[in-house]
Formats: sequence, structure tokens, C-alpha cells
Amino acid sequence: MRAGERLAPLEIPVTRTLIVAGAIASRDYQDVHHDPELARQKGAPDVFMNILTTNGLVGRYVTDHFGPTAVLRKVAIRLGAPNHPGDTMVLTGSVEEVHGDTAVVRVVGANGLGTHVTGTVTVTVPEAGR
Repeated sequence: MRAGERLAPLEIPVTRTLIVAGAIASRDYQDVHHDPELARQKGAPDVFMNILTTNGLVGRYVTDHFGPTAVLRKVAIRLGAPNHPGDTMVLTGSVEEVHGDTAVVRVVGANGLGTHVTGTVTVTVPEAGR
């Protein structure tokens, strides 16, 4: 781990199934995450991904890069453009700081509408895991 290290981009197809399954798995039963007609009535063009699904995908992105011994210490994200079915979100990241076995990673996820998510992830990777 070193400051400036870039994580390989990860393309995630945004499917209706991913959006609905993520909402159900995180117990977010808001209609805008599973009912296209109600989402349209509320001003969205279709259902859209909830923040908990995005949070999980950001965590997966970082742990996939650092390996099975990586431990997420903090995930701080902010949502922007929504993820709708049929789009692709591309996650990119870079290591901003390293303190011993802990790194702060800046993550950005973009889709066809713009930036879906920005944030930082603090991750610890024990020496034995590197």
C-alpha cells in the first residue's frame, strides 16, 4: 500500500434485479427502489439504487482490491446522480494516505448521468495479508 496507488476500475451493470435485491437485502422497502410506476409518480424515470446497496458495492470494491484480510474501518459516502436500470456504474479509486497498515482510499462511482457516489474508505490490511 502506498499513497497514489490506483485501484483498477470496476464496471457494475446496474440491473433492475440488483436494485431490487439490494433494497430487499438492506430492508429498504421504499417504493422508489422496487416499483417503477410509483417511482415515476414521484418524479424519477424508473426505480433507483438505494444508498445501502451503493455502500456495499463501494466496500466490495475496496476489499476486492486489498484482499480477504482487509478490514473496513470506515465508509463515508455521498450520493449524486441516481443509478437506474440499464446503466453501468464504474468505480475508480486511489489511495490518499497510508499510516502503517491502514489506508484511506478515495472512491468515485460514475454512470451515464454523472457521478453517482463519492467518498472515502478507511481500510486496514494486516502485514501478513499483503
